[in-house]
Amino acid sequence: MAPSVVTPSIIDDVKIHVKSGHANVAEAIEAAKTRFVERNPTSLKLHEEAVKSLPGGNTRSLLHTAPFPIYMKSGTDYRVVSEDGHTYTDFVGELTAGLYGHSDPLIQSTLISVIKDVGMNLGATTKFESQHAALLCSRFNLDLIRFTNSGTEANLNAIQAAKRFTGKRKVVVFTGGYHGGCFSFPEDKPTENSVDLDEWIVAEYNDIESAKSTIEGSGDVAAVLVEGMQGAGPAIVGTHEFLHQIQESARKVGAVFILDEVMTSRLAPGGLQELEKLSPDLTSLGKYLGGGITFGAFGGRGDIMRIYDPRDGKALAHSGTFNNNVLGMAAGYTGLSQVYTPEVAVKVNEAGDSFRQKLQAISQGTKMTVTGRGTIVGIHFVDDGKKDIASNRERRDNWGLKELFWLELMEDGFWMTKRGYIALILGTPDAELDRFVECVKRFLERHEWLLKL
Repeated sequence: MAPSVVTPSIIDDVKIHVKSGHANVAEAIEAAKTRFVERNPTSLKLHEEAVKSLPGGNTRSLLHTAPFPIYMKSGTDYRVVSEDGHTYTDFVGELTAGLYGHSDPLIQSTLISVIKDVGMNLGATTKFESQHAALLCSRFNLDLIRFTNSGTEANLNAIQAAKRFTGKRKVVVFTGGYHGGCFSFPEDKPTENSVDLDEWIVAEYNDIESAKSTIEGSGDVAAVLVEGMQGAGPAIVGTHEFLHQIQESARKVGAVFILDEVMTSRLAPGGLQELEKLSPDLTSLGKYLGGGITFGAFGGRGDIMRIYDPRDGKALAHSGTFNNNVLGMAAGYTGLSQVYTPEVAVKVNEAGDSFRQKLQAISQGTKMTVTGRGTIVGIHFVDDGKKDIASNRERRDNWGLKELFWLELMEDGFWMTKRGYIALILGTPDAELDRFVECVKRFLERHEWLLKL
C-alpha cells in the first residue's frame, strides 16, 4: 500500500509562507491545525461521537491531542492507516510495546493457533507460562519471575515484595520518573493519582550526590526504584556512574534495588542492565515481551521472589485474572525466541543509534535536541538549545515548537507522540529512517527564524 502523504515539494510550498507570513509560533501552529482539520474530517466525526460516552472522547490520556485525535483504522508491518485514508510510518511503536509491528507472521500464526487449538481463558496453569518464564529468566538473568498485566502492576508487586522482604516502608524514586499509571514523579513529589503518597522519597535524576545522600540518609528505605533511561523524558539517559551509585547505596542500607526495564529491556539482548553491567535485585518488565498482548512481569533474586511462593502459608497474595493468559504467554515466547533474538536486538539497536546520531547532527545550532539510546529516541525543543539533557529539571521544552513539529511531520507521513517519543519498529526500512531525517532537516530550514540559536 503506497503511503498517502503529501510530497515534500508540495509540503514546502504550502508551508513556506510561514517564514514571512506569520509573526510567531502560535500563528504557525494555527495554520498547521487548519490543514490538520481539513485533512482529517472522518477523525473529527468519530471524536464527536466518542465524547458522548468517554470523558473527552478518551480512555488513555497520552493519546489526547488538540484539536482532536487521529483515529487509526489498521496497521501492517511498520505502518498504520488512519480512518481518513492517510498512511503513516509508525514511530509511536506503542511506546515500545509495538516492537514487532502490526503483522509479524510468526506472532500472527502463534495467536491464531492458540485461539483455534488451545482456547482462551482456561482458568488454569498452562505450559505456556513456564515456557515463557524460563526464557525470560535466562535472557534477563533472573532467578524467578511472576507475570502481571502491565508494567504498572509489575512495579506495584515488586515494591510490595521489597517492603515485605525488608520490613521497611519508604521507596526512593527520581524526578521525572514514570513507573506506570499510579507511579509518576514529574517533579519532587508524586502526582495526585499516585498511590501511597506518604511513602515516596524523591531524589534528583542523574545527580550522584542526591542519590547517595537520599538513599543512605533517609532511613526506613525498603526499595530504590529507577529507570536506566526515563521514558517520560522522553528518553533521558541515566549515566553509568549515577546508576552504579544507586546500586551501591541501595546495597549499603539493605534496600532492594529495583530496575524498571519496562521500556529499556529491548535495548540489548539482556536489557539495559546488560549494557551498564548492573545487577538489580529485582527487575520490572512489560511492553513488547507479551508479543503485542497486554503484559507485565517482575523478577530477580530468589530469596525476594519467594515472598510470593504460595506454598508458604505466609506468602503475599498475587492475583490477576489475566496474569498467565495463553495469548500473551505464547506470543511473548514466540517473539523473544524466534523474532527478537539476541542477534536481532544488537543489530536493530545499532541502527537506532545511527538514526539518532544523524538527527543530532542536523540539529546542531538549533533549539532541537535529540536524546535516547538504541531504538528509543526523544525529540526536544528547548530555548537554550542544550544538547545534553540530564534530568527533567533541565528539560524546559518549548511546547509550541514541539506541537508544530508534531503537526508538520504528520503531514510528511510520520506517526509519533506529541511529546516527541519515538520507538522504532522492527523492519522499518533504512530508507524510511533517512526520509525522516531529511524531513526534519527541511522542518529546521523552513522554520529557521524560530529555531536558530
